[in-house]
Amino acid sequence: MSEIKKKSTITVQIGLDEDNVPAEIHWKADDGKNEMEPCKAMLLSLFDEDKLDTIKLDLWTKSMQVDEMDRFMFQTLRGLADTYFKATQNSDLANQFGNFVHYFGQSTGLLEKEE
Repeated sequence: MSEIKKKSTITVQIGLDEDNVPAEIHWKADDGKNEMEPCKAMLLSLFDEDKLDTIKLDLWTKSMQVDEMDRFMFQTLRGLADTYFKATQNSDLANQFGNFVHYFGQSTGLLEKEE
């Protein structure tokens, strides 16, 4: 195991409305800018090594439009396909994942449909 050389903190601040629905989301990393940056959505997945289970925190603001969610999910899925391949080198499943991402992009209108 490699020795830890540095630690970094990422802060996420959620502003909730009266119904506890996210009205705003801000984040910052201590090795980036010193000010909180706004965003409309976030997906956080943590793998619990003892329970072998994933803990998920998915939040989006009330102002996020459906077309923005489509784009956010498309870009997230594309990134997950890349991450999966980098972590596993399983090109067959990564390609299948990529095929679904392409289908998703076409179905949401983010990519042109091929004839």
